[in-house]
Amino acid sequence: MTSCNHSNLVLLPGNKNRVRCRRCHLTIKADELGERYCPECFEMHGRKQYDFEEIPEKETGIARYRCEDCGVIIESD
Repeated sequence: MTSCNHSNLVLLPGNKNRVRCRRCHLTIKADELGERYCPECFEMHGRKQYDFEEIPEKETGIARYRCEDCGVIIESD
């Protein structure tokens, strides 16, 4: 057990705007992908795969924080 007071917390972002490749199932943020092909399929098979499905965000009502001092993840209702 640490003696950290967890006074330096950062709110962690949720899993918004994520897409999954229909071929290899790589899940990636849509912002990181842009209008491009799946990097995993291209690296593994040399094919440019453009077929993705959107991943709906789950509404859990739980906020997640990370302590910048000790690295622990804290969940709050």
